[in-house]
Amino acid sequence: MSAEPVVWSIAGLDSGGGAGLSADQRAADAAGVHLCPVAAALTAQNSRAVEAVFPVPVEQLQAQLDALATDLPPAVIKTGLLGSAAQLAVVTRVVDRLREHRPVALVVDPVLRASTGASLADEALLRAYRDELLPRATVATPNRREAQRLVGPGPVPQQARALQALGVGSVCITGGDEGGPLSLDWLATPQASGWLALPRRPTGHNHGTGCCFATGLAGALARGFVATDAAIVAKMLTTGGLDAERDFAGGGAGPVRPTLGFMRDRTLLPALFDDEAPPDAWPPAPQAPPPVTGVYAITDDGRHAAQLFAAGIATVQLRLKREATEPEAHWQARLREQVLAAQRPAGATLVLNDHWREALALAVDVVHLGQEDLLALSPQDRADLARARRRGLRLGLSTHSLWELARAVAWAPDYVACGPVWPTLTKVMPWRPQGLANLGWWSAMAPAPVVGIGGVLAPDQLAEVAATGAQAGCVVRGLAPGSPHGADTWLRAWRRGHARSEPTCAPAWPRPSL
Repeated sequence: MSAEPVVWSIAGLDSGGGAGLSADQRAADAAGVHLCPVAAALTAQNSRAVEAVFPVPVEQLQAQLDALATDLPPAVIKTGLLGSAAQLAVVTRVVDRLREHRPVALVVDPVLRASTGASLADEALLRAYRDELLPRATVATPNRREAQRLVGPGPVPQQARALQALGVGSVCITGGDEGGPLSLDWLATPQASGWLALPRRPTGHNHGTGCCFATGLAGALARGFVATDAAIVAKMLTTGGLDAERDFAGGGAGPVRPTLGFMRDRTLLPALFDDEAPPDAWPPAPQAPPPVTGVYAITDDGRHAAQLFAAGIATVQLRLKREATEPEAHWQARLREQVLAAQRPAGATLVLNDHWREALALAVDVVHLGQEDLLALSPQDRADLARARRRGLRLGLSTHSLWELARAVAWAPDYVACGPVWPTLTKVMPWRPQGLANLGWWSAMAPAPVVGIGGVLAPDQLAEVAATGAQAGCVVRGLAPGSPHGADTWLRAWRRGHARSEPTCAPAWPRPSL
């Protein structure tokens, strides 16, 4: 069993136990990492107000960091309240020294103002953030007021781009304090950008949300997740710690208390809306029964699809590719010919890959889109696809990571594909194989039925897919003409695995897939 990853938090000590290092410790415990709390400042505060801040001398800060470096080197350093530009200079020197020997991620939560409104940063410290600390940051997590102090007013996506122009790798501008039916954070990373959203949880006990978010994100980075997925984890952890019912002794806001089981609470999975206009409502879940089930065959030939239907396969995807030089008229005629050849009996489902406008015109049951297809849609395409879905077109989406699953939440699909379960040669992808454990987690957490896809070459593998609780499992080469196993063998394998499925045995955490 491997040791817990180490995270250093360089922040303030809240004498009221709500924010700062106290919140960081609660978040680190929930994230399953070992926190080394480094005191940069002592604060005189309670649940109502910060009454005084006492930065520790720089030699004391340096001594704490030197002691840790010899025994507990960090995977991630998270900074919270820093009391002066001199302290910040100590932090940057230590980060640089550590990075000479090993990769160390840096999460900067720029605590610039108390929740009561009192400023905690002078102009010299602000300048040091911009010139020294943020250019070294892997991720920065300011709230909207802090983002404005750092880069000026403007739309939130514009502020994130300004922070990235300073050298920050990824930015998440949190907005949990802003009001409205949704709690919205703007996420900008090399992998994805958009609004990270969850329905707002009404509670007065929200002291330390920013600290919890940043430390939860640092913990996920330490566990091997990329910044985009780490922000998903942080959103889940922080929201799961909001409790409206808990009694609190103080007269102000009580602390956020993340729980160990937050990664298995499907109500905490956020949506990622990939549009700069903020969403105003949570997407409705599909009400119709799942359009796919059991053995899900994939072929590039309509006549072969008809044979698979005749052999008892209930779901077949027609995966057709248009040649780069193929004339439009020829392509449309070929696609129509293939779809018409894929004759299906009543109750069976034909899925068309990628070509949703053609699927609608040819009365195909379901269209399946990859994430790259979603991102390529124009505003007009999005509006037309939404109308097509209201007219009955069903939608399946590919997902390979937490952020792609969160993007799928925003689209409210009829099913999601999780893959590759095993290494696959059918397409080149950057993703690590998900494995059965991740497929089980997807099946327990996704907002729609899950299809396992990728590397299913033997019937016993399909039985393992069914045993995770997945709704369906994809077979490509195993059902190609001339394959050693017929449809009956694959159908029996699915039934065998489905009979022993135990979705409740899914792991507490998924593994990173990138």
